[in-house]
Amino acid sequence: MASIPHTVFFSSLSELSAKLKAREFSAVELAKAFLDRLEKLGPRFNALALPLRQEALRQARLVDRDLKKDRPKGVLQGIPYGVKDLLAVAGHPTTWGAAPYAGQVFDTDAKVVQKLEKAGAICIGKLAMVELAGGGGYRFAAASLTGPALNPWDRSRWAGGSSSGSGAAVAAGLVPFALGSETSGSIVTPAAYCGVTGLRPTYGYVSRSGAMALSWTLDKIGPMARSAEDCGLILQAIAGKDADDPGTAGKSFYYAPQFVRPFKDLKIGYAPADFEAWAQPETQPVFRAALDAFQSFGCQMVEVEIPDFPYGPVLQTILGGEAGSIFEELIASGQVDKLADEKQIAGLKATQGILAKDYLKAMRIRRLIMNAFRELFFKVDVLLAPARNSVASKIQDPLDAVIVPKATPPSRGLQGLTPATNLVGAPALFLPCGFVDGLPLAVQLVGRAFSENTLLALGREYQTRTDWHRRQPKLAA
Repeated sequence: MASIPHTVFFSSLSELSAKLKAREFSAVELAKAFLDRLEKLGPRFNALALPLRQEALRQARLVDRDLKKDRPKGVLQGIPYGVKDLLAVAGHPTTWGAAPYAGQVFDTDAKVVQKLEKAGAICIGKLAMVELAGGGGYRFAAASLTGPALNPWDRSRWAGGSSSGSGAAVAAGLVPFALGSETSGSIVTPAAYCGVTGLRPTYGYVSRSGAMALSWTLDKIGPMARSAEDCGLILQAIAGKDADDPGTAGKSFYYAPQFVRPFKDLKIGYAPADFEAWAQPETQPVFRAALDAFQSFGCQMVEVEIPDFPYGPVLQTILGGEAGSIFEELIASGQVDKLADEKQIAGLKATQGILAKDYLKAMRIRRLIMNAFRELFFKVDVLLAPARNSVASKIQDPLDAVIVPKATPPSRGLQGLTPATNLVGAPALFLPCGFVDGLPLAVQLVGRAFSENTLLALGREYQTRTDWHRRQPKLAA
């Protein structure tokens, strides 16, 4: 068996693909190396829900056969990856991170798993998640069947969001990339906290067939990886129409950042207050440096604010109404009491009291929000803001604690961008941009629907000029 150097665990998809094609190691050898690392270190971060060694090695042998016969399938061929445990892998438990579903097994793979297998990628494990993707709200990071996902940069800190296992696994070099999901922040938070690159695609770009539903009109599946380029290559493989998911938009995606308009023609909207008053004092120099970097691209920088709407309450009403319907049987049967987080149990029970008139009112306000953002994106092409205003929280800290600035900021800036753009269904790219006390920070780029190539082109340029996305946590070594 070829020796796999440590650098391979933090290599980009293109780098891994080139090494496979050059026969520096086989797909089986690469899969075994990542499996060994995932099985050894995954429990250290509570990131692993289930290893898939036997099936992964079977797929790897098929890849080696195809490579030997010169049957290329693209950059993802032979690349190991992991999936959040809300995605079905046929014949294996899909627990949704929750005790009531610990023995649940599906007969078919999720559509995204099928598409990645067709591209030659190899699923080596299911990754830990917050129970039911956080449906109903949760107060502590320990709201999971596998315990709190620990941050590879500091295990006393949270990996963040319901896709926390995916974020931790990529950050620790346990997988080259992972799939997560976002309904209201579950890709942005682990990407920001763990210092990896994440992409939340436009609503409808990626099929959710075979994924746990939390909110039919908000759920999105997307990648977390080493770089913006990696995210583009993954989206190319998983995007597209699916008759089994009526929410799909019927659009395929081709990663082609070279065809994006020249940067000098792009308008980036930002709010100075986001990088100053709203951010925690210790983070401000890092965020300002990131802002300066984007200003150096030659784009037109435009100061903006997002429209004034109650984004959080609107999203929570819609999410609660839909989750209450989806998990009605769990709640009515009393099985909901087996969940780990008391706040989440109470929150799911409370969804049964949401009235149709309140849900419909929230949907009407959502339409107004969508119209307002359409007008905003007539003025700018991209919005730029910190992904999260602070570093990862400590594991024992309550997640509903509110951090408020010491002084009232001069403007609202782009605060509320995460719930707002999840309501709108807009794409977002999350980029590591520096560290405070050894913990990662990130910025986000948000665009109009189906503008992923523009976001990815800007992200790739930023990562050409910086190396934050290449930093490695010492605990993962």
